[in-house]
Amino acid sequence: MTSEAVSTDRRGTPTVGLLVLVWICALIATAVWWVGIGLQQWSVSYGDQPGAFEDLKRWASVALMVAALVATAGPAIIALVAYQLRLVRTAVVFLVLTVVIGVPAVPIAALAGRDLDPAPAATTPGPPGHCVEHSGGDTRCPGG
Repeated sequence: MTSEAVSTDRRGTPTVGLLVLVWICALIATAVWWVGIGLQQWSVSYGDQPGAFEDLKRWASVALMVAALVATAGPAIIALVAYQLRLVRTAVVFLVLTVVIGVPAVPIAALAGRDLDPAPAATTPGPPGHCVEHSGGDTRCPGG
């Protein structure tokens, strides 16, 4: 190998290293965010605010979806940049890492996404659409 070939291969290493560092910091930030929401849920569970608990549950689902996205998209972006910089082995490693992380992350994100859809509100039964006789012989039905 000539010195020119070695310098070409090593030129992209700091870029990929910086991307890996940003990815790891983003993973740590989302994990801290998710744990913080969990601690808030624990604190609110001892209070008298049921609405706050539901809001925090939605935020926890959002944080979990963001964490799954960061965990999966990070290695994919790193693999793409590494491939563009002709670091083929690094690109393959991060592509495999994308698949290994993405297989469990996609179902987890899908389950967290289901929690974001609010359940239909419980409906209280309204008055019946037909005539109902009451005890005591008193009927208030039209015509009868």
